[in-house]
Amino acid sequence: MNHLRFLHYLDEVARVGSIRQAAERLHVAPSAVNRRIQDLEDELGTPLFERLPRGMRLTAAGELFVQYIRSRAAHLEQVRSEIEDLQGLRRGRVRIVVSQAAAGSYLPERIAGFRQQHPLVEFQVQVGDHHRALDALRSFESDLALIFHLTPETDIQRMHEVAQPLCVVMHRSHPLAAQPGRISLRECLDYPVVLPSRETAGRQLLDGYLVRRSIKLRGLVESNSFEFLLGYLRYEQALSFQIQIGVPQAGGELVSREIADRGFPAANLVLASLQNRQLPVVAYAFAQYLMDASD
Repeated sequence: MNHLRFLHYLDEVARVGSIRQAAERLHVAPSAVNRRIQDLEDELGTPLFERLPRGMRLTAAGELFVQYIRSRAAHLEQVRSEIEDLQGLRRGRVRIVVSQAAAGSYLPERIAGFRQQHPLVEFQVQVGDHHRALDALRSFESDLALIFHLTPETDIQRMHEVAQPLCVVMHRSHPLAAQPGRISLRECLDYPVVLPSRETAGRQLLDGYLVRRSIKLRGLVESNSFEFLLGYLRYEQALSFQIQIGVPQAGGELVSREIADRGFPAANLVLASLQNRQLPVVAYAFAQYLMDASD
């Protein structure tokens, strides 16, 4: 299917905005990429790119054609998956975008469990926020998204969702760790706090609650990396906040406690796909596996 490979050349240039960079990623000569783009433009009778001093930018016609390429590639992947399913091979690849909080242990555990049943299935996992997830679904880069606080969109199908409360996380040597049961937010005020960046769903929920209650936490460290925030708790008697599904498992260096305050926020973990897109068989099977595991 060489014609599909040549269409992929154009798609790659659209993604990186450069013939040279696209050629490097495709492991072909830049002249070959440029020639295929010119052939397509001649065949369609219109430019697909604007040639700029610092790269390539899609024209309106190019935007339409790239969308066609990505849709066709996604459909081909679906057909391949269905053929393999008919052959009883259960091969294929699942592409999924996941929130940081679910990337630490929740999704790896689910993928490992699914692969025990279907060991020939491959996974491509990207970590990103809801903006990245929406872009990946709409561009057919991803089959599924597993994202917190996903805003309603008319072209996105919410296949399943589960409420997840925010918890406070600390090192097991922290004074509050010895306290059994839930902790009030007021008890957290005497300790420094390391917080996720403001663009994260958990931080937005936390800030909204604090404003309504006129409570101020001592946020001394802030990061867009959950791994960094949890790692920092090993070196100072500080606290952090994390959605329940992303907190460390029992028995490790870190512990978590639920917040006792009434109305303390929760976020929905949403499994989503592109509306009206027929998923590849193996991607749909994994989505069903996730839904069954959460029941």
